[in-house]
Amino acid sequence: MAFKQEPLPYSRNALEPHMSAATLKHHYGHHHATYVEKLNELSKGTPYAKMSLEEVVLTTADDDGAERIFQNAAQAWNHDFFWKSMTPGGGGRPAGALACAIDDAFGSHKAFSEAFVKHGLERFGSGWVWLVSDDDGLRIVSTPNGRSVQVDGPKPLLVCDVWEHAYYLDHQHRRERFLKTFLTHLANWDFAGRRMNLEGEGTYTASRAFRAGQEAFAASGKVAKAARAAADALDGPEGGELRAAEARAARRR
Repeated sequence: MAFKQEPLPYSRNALEPHMSAATLKHHYGHHHATYVEKLNELSKGTPYAKMSLEEVVLTTADDDGAERIFQNAAQAWNHDFFWKSMTPGGGGRPAGALACAIDDAFGSHKAFSEAFVKHGLERFGSGWVWLVSDDDGLRIVSTPNGRSVQVDGPKPLLVCDVWEHAYYLDHQHRRERFLKTFLTHLANWDFAGRRMNLEGEGTYTASRAFRAGQEAFAASGKVAKAARAAADALDGPEGGELRAAEARAARRR
């Protein structure tokens, strides 16, 4: 089954004046579409053609023999996520649990915004700036070229594309102005908040993490230790009390 480009979650002029319909025409209609077309071309007749887009990204991330497939799959996935990371009338300060989490992680929304812009400006060349969540809370990371952040573990909540084609028609070379516009007018905080509260059940990422956790637990020796502790308990006073309780219950029946 061929990979399909997800439809935009809004019309091409819905983000104006902060992102123009002309930018969406070229960015979504040409750049993003080309990644999907190329992925279909490269994956045809391979096992990747039967996978979900996320599965392809995670499976090929560190496979030198599948680098071209990875780059096109990751760019397709990243762009799908980028469109969802924006919304008409977006930006500003988030609300609820996400606002509290940002304050906890960065000290304030202002500090977060400054750090997000700084990461975007320091990303040399093309790439992406992400707000992510992991066991340590929220943090900001950037990835080069087409790399998707989830291949390194954290859960993405929001992303801004800092490839030049994302902003050049509207902001020319002014990446900083684009990043500030993204945060002030475009960021979809409702989407990010839902992502933060998502457990991820049923996703390829979650199942892979669950399997890794099982393997680590089995290899840690904790299973055998727990089994020994249970056996010791049954052989001791607690086990005697349990057997006596079972006997009393059997007599009542």
